[in-house]
Amino acid sequence: MTQSSSSQLRTHFIPAEQPGQPRLMIVLHGLGDSLAGWTWLPDALRLPWLNFMLVNAPDPYGPGYSWYDINTGEGIARSRGLLFQLLDSIQDYPDEQIILSGFSQGCLMSLEVGARYPHRLAGVVGISGYLQEPERLITELSPLAKEQKFLVTHGTHDPLIPIEKVRGQIALLRQAGLQVDWREFHKAHTVAGETEISVIRKFVTACYAVKT
Repeated sequence: MTQSSSSQLRTHFIPAEQPGQPRLMIVLHGLGDSLAGWTWLPDALRLPWLNFMLVNAPDPYGPGYSWYDINTGEGIARSRGLLFQLLDSIQDYPDEQIILSGFSQGCLMSLEVGARYPHRLAGVVGISGYLQEPERLITELSPLAKEQKFLVTHGTHDPLIPIEKVRGQIALLRQAGLQVDWREFHKAHTVAGETEISVIRKFVTACYAVKT
């Protein structure tokens, strides 16, 4: 079911295979993509107890959408506010039952929100992204940021976002006390198939302490 949320972000809800499940993964796409580009994820993760909410970024960009200006970073704070509103508007799922995830620009937004949102989420998953201002982020952490669980993955052959830069940024987050599980994959700017999906699946399952 596609809907417009009260946060002005267009969303698409994919219910869990098992009805009445209390867990939700929010998925944020990358630059020029849309929520339609991630409809494959539920089938790939194979977690029948997990609901999904795919989200479109607010700004048109090519055939899809953008969360912020890729050159200047302008719009990050605006999009972060919209995602705060989206989380606040979700009544059916408690914050501690929500995993926020994203790819590329969506990864950046997931990390931005996860580190600053004043309520603890079940977890945060960031794929092939980076941080715009990690030093500033560290000074603006929410009181619960160090309780959040983060999984951040990246490709050793990413031509768009060099891994060396991101390694340093993740090191800063860890030094600041954030719980970041950092994983590197032999890939470019993409998802490394089941090799990477299996790591995400295990992280998500552990966040919910679901017995498999």
